[in-house]
Amino acid sequence: LIAQKEEAGIQLQAEEFDLMAAAADLNEIKELNANCILMANLQQASTSGTQSDKAPIYD
Repeated sequence: LIAQKEEAGIQLQAEEFDLMAAAADLNEIKELNANCILMANLQQASTSGTQSDKAPIYD
């Protein structure tokens, strides 16, 4: 019974470790995603000023 409890405790520790690793991976993915959005926004902002300015056409 003691061995089963110890084994269950080790299993729980391993699962907790896996969960912490997955959470760290998720945070990394979120940070990478935020950086990609920022880069896309910066690129869009930098190219929007280079478009030829045309007067709006009203019907």
